[in-house]
Order: sequence, then structure tokens, then C-alpha cells
Amino acid sequence: MKRLFTPRSLVLVAAVLAAPLAWGHDGHVVGGAAAGFAHPFTGLDHLLAMVAIGLWATQQGARAFWAVPLAFVTAMALGALTGFAGFALPALEPMIAASVVVLGLAIASGMRTPVLAGVTIAALFAVFHGNAHGLEAAGAPIAAYLGGMLVATALLHGAGVAGALAVRGGALRWAGAAVAAGGAGLMLAGV
Repeated sequence: MKRLFTPRSLVLVAAVLAAPLAWGHDGHVVGGAAAGFAHPFTGLDHLLAMVAIGLWATQQGARAFWAVPLAFVTAMALGALTGFAGFALPALEPMIAASVVVLGLAIASGMRTPVLAGVTIAALFAVFHGNAHGLEAAGAPIAAYLGGMLVATALLHGAGVAGALAVRGGALRWAGAAVAAGGAGLMLAGV
């Protein structure tokens, strides 16, 4: 008989839910590479989305394993550049919260997509996440801040990959459900 919850699945779900419930866009002052690196860790919306990308890419397998995270990092950099330039995308916060819900549901349902579709979904959401980061970094040294932010993002994707490799099947789907619930909570909290 299969157990619904294993110790590993409980740890993964607890890790997803234990992050501090805070928006990543609170107008705090930013600096260089260290501030760029820290920023993705300061908001539950970004933290969940970036870990979810790693979870979903691993669940997809094959080329999506590397293509989806790479598309996210690349598109996030482009979105950040628009934010650095002072251009705010419309519906920024709702799209960021929606990205968390959609990615969580994709993981929870085990949704498989062609690689191009997965890359497109990741890139679309990443532009919004990057734009928010770029807007927050007004006045920061762009190259240093962007470099730190991209390294942190890649590490969070890696955490998602590691989590997905550690717990397969049902536990991974439960983690996806927890991500989706976190996104829904973010939507209810103020978007």
C-alpha cells in the first residue's frame, strides 16, 4: 500500500510553505550584486515561482529540464532591463501572482507540454518577475544588481530541480498544490 505522505514529501511541502509571507516589491532600497542576489529571496511570490520553474522543468524531463529554466533566466533579464529603464508592465503584481498559481497547478496536475510551449510559458512569466525586480533597482548599478539577481534565480531553479529529483510522483504533485495555494493566497492578500 502506498502512503500518501512520506517524510520527504512532508519536508518538501513544509519548505514551500515555510518561506516568509512577504511581497518582493516593497520599495526597499537596493544596491549592487548582493542586493540583486538577495531580492529573489525576499518575496514569497518570486521564491515560489522560481523554485516551481525547477520543479516543473524536472517533471517535464528531456530538453525542458534545461530549456525552461534557461528561458526563465533569459526573459527575466530582459524584463529587468525594462524595469531599470523605468517602464512598468501593466498588471504587474496580478501576473506575478498568477504565475505562481499556474506553475503550481501545472506541477500538481502533472501537465506535460511541448518544450516550446513550456519555454514560452516560463518566458512570459519571467518578463513580469524581471520587470518588478528592475523597477525596484532604480539607481542601482545595473550590471552588478542584474548579475546577482540572475545567480540567485538560477540557484532557486536548482533548488526546485533538487526537490523534484528527491521526491517524485505524488509528493511532487503535493508540492505543486502547495505552490498553487501560496499563489492563491498572494492573490487574496493584495493583488
